[in-house]
Amino acid sequence: MACFLVPATEAIVVTAVEKGLKKENPFKGKVKWLGNMLWGGSALLAFEHVWHGEVVPWFPFLTAAENSADMTEMLHEMSTVGVTMTVVVTMAWLGMVGVSHYLEKLPEAPGKKTKV
Repeated sequence: MACFLVPATEAIVVTAVEKGLKKENPFKGKVKWLGNMLWGGSALLAFEHVWHGEVVPWFPFLTAAENSADMTEMLHEMSTVGVTMTVVVTMAWLGMVGVSHYLEKLPEAPGKKTKV
């Protein structure tokens, strides 16, 4: 119903953090990875919810927000499914950063010419 709002919220925060980092910061590109993963996942989920008629172009935009019984179900979905998806995406990103860090620290292969 509204599980896409949780990763979208993290994406907003991550994008703000990324914009606050200086251009010279080597970590800025890796933070952008997380933002892209979260924005892409949120957009795909939002499209799926629009497709199923759970998100509409008129107020209150979420069909579950029209009555309290559906709103309770929506909040439960956000706190379980939305949080779980956000954590999984963030953990996958941490794995990517770890592998990237490991690969950056590998010595160059012997005999390989370096650019000067």
